[in-house]
Amino acid sequence: MQMISVIICSRKKVINEVFITNIENTIGYIYELIIIDNSENKYSIFEAYNLGIEKSTGDYWCFIHDDILFHTVGWGEVVRSVFEQDNKIGLIGIAGAKLKTKMPSAWWDCPEQFKIINIIQHFKFGKVKHLQQGWNENNIEEVVVVDGVFMAARRIDKMRFSDSLKGFHNYDLNLSFGYKKQGYRIVVNKEILIEHFSKGVLNASWCQSAVKIHDLYSEILPFQLNNHSENIRGLEFKNGSKFITFSLGHIDRKVIMRYWVRLIGIKTISKFHLKFLRILFNKC
Repeated sequence: MQMISVIICSRKKVINEVFITNIENTIGYIYELIIIDNSENKYSIFEAYNLGIEKSTGDYWCFIHDDILFHTVGWGEVVRSVFEQDNKIGLIGIAGAKLKTKMPSAWWDCPEQFKIINIIQHFKFGKVKHLQQGWNENNIEEVVVVDGVFMAARRIDKMRFSDSLKGFHNYDLNLSFGYKKQGYRIVVNKEILIEHFSKGVLNASWCQSAVKIHDLYSEILPFQLNNHSENIRGLEFKNGSKFITFSLGHIDRKVIMRYWVRLIGIKTISKFHLKFLRILFNKC
């Protein structure tokens, strides 16, 4: 009998019973729950998830945040069905994008028409929104990267999170790039609805992580689905300029200058170059 291994990196020593009960009442499939206690910040998210993989016995892995609730009853059966219907699907998410640049960026740094999302998201000051976009008539849409709040993965020998990456950012890009590198398709599924009670923050740690992961996979980036056309060079410039501006003060200036040289190669003449130099010298 097939089984799903639900793997959680917990920030608390005792996980919320409401959360555990919610998984039990909604999954609708045989599962094992693997909780990696990271209350003392002993592991990076990459190490914690790899520990979960080593402990797992299921045919599928499901990596989820510890601050969500499932609204879909039978979501485990949905996961099984998607994987069984197409053995080339390696990864399932509930939010993702059809395009990913070579320049460091978050998965959502792309034009709106390339984002596929279905999630109930909590924001600051009590604001809650059901975010839905990018869907056509199908419940499944192919993407190239998914968000890390929910990632269901086909068990594959030797598939692991990178040992060279540290911290708690970009693990979703890591897993997405890993499955793409192995030739698997990545999809998002509209039938699985979750509620997420926090929102990620981009900070100095994210900047440093973004540099490392984009360098690690530079040979296979960018990713773009064949049936979608976009001025990828223009987006590379936009994401690159956004990244180096945001990263000033967060990462080594030599790294920033390296990305700036790449930008010059993409677009030699641009108002951004002068603006960037002014910002750079003002921070000296």
